[in-house]
Amino acid sequence: MTETRRIVLDRIRGALAAAPPAPLHVPRDYDRAPARGPGDPERFAERVAEYRARVLRVGDDDAIAATIAPLIDPGARVAVPAGLPRHWVHGIRTVTDDPENPLPVTELDQADAVVTGCALGIAVTGTIVLNAGPTQGRRALTLVPDHHICVVFTDQIVDTVPQAFAALDPSHPLTFISGPSATSDIELNRVEGVHGPRTLDVLLVNG
Repeated sequence: MTETRRIVLDRIRGALAAAPPAPLHVPRDYDRAPARGPGDPERFAERVAEYRARVLRVGDDDAIAATIAPLIDPGARVAVPAGLPRHWVHGIRTVTDDPENPLPVTELDQADAVVTGCALGIAVTGTIVLNAGPTQGRRALTLVPDHHICVVFTDQIVDTVPQAFAALDPSHPLTFISGPSATSDIELNRVEGVHGPRTLDVLLVNG
């Protein structure tokens, strides 16, 4: 430590010792309880779209595969977690990422897209949360392929971030997704696809 730095730090310590700051009170009266019933799907869809993700409305569970098919090229190779309902990808060429036999990164990189479910969605921020559940798989599955198609049911949506944390298990690996991967670190120019998929399609299904 330089002599000048030591002098400055000593003066700061002396000033704080003579007049210590009052304790800072942080209010914690925000809503922590899980939502009773679904959150606002309209607000969720609006926020997701603001992140340049596509939101597609789906009438029910049976229409998921028909909605996914036009989003990928014919014959495209789609990665899916082992617990994904098979009728979601009926008629689509898939490769399964099995926990007992996970796909190598090279195979994930060659996949044209990945289809997953989610743990929940947050309306106020347009955020999708994954927790490595059966319909989501491991984290690499949703970070390596360049196109993520995520199925969100309206009854999985909560309104606020505190409600989301109250409903989630912190012992699970949690991934928070707010739109496609993007960064503006270099000269404030937006670049997509740096840390994950550059394309995010969200299927909002009536739950």
